[in-house]
Amino acid sequence: MTKIEVFTAPGCGKCGKAKHVLEDIARQMGADKFEWREVNILQEMDYAIELGVLSTPAIAIQGKLVFSALPSARQLQQTLVEYCGEEE
Repeated sequence: MTKIEVFTAPGCGKCGKAKHVLEDIARQMGADKFEWREVNILQEMDYAIELGVLSTPAIAIQGKLVFSALPSARQLQQTLVEYCGEEE
């Protein structure tokens, strides 16, 4: 199962959009393909710094920072397909 982390911060408008995009993709691809969690950078600052998160929203896949800004839904889905080993 692919592990996805969405790094957010209080007051971040784009962070909510990132979560909604990810939820939509999860429904399309099947929730059994990956698990995701929201990481508040104020609560887990050391971990965010360790991964290189400098702004929010940011998205890590399998413990690696993949997007340091909000990607398009298509870009995110294509990347998840690659990580999950599926074909579109």
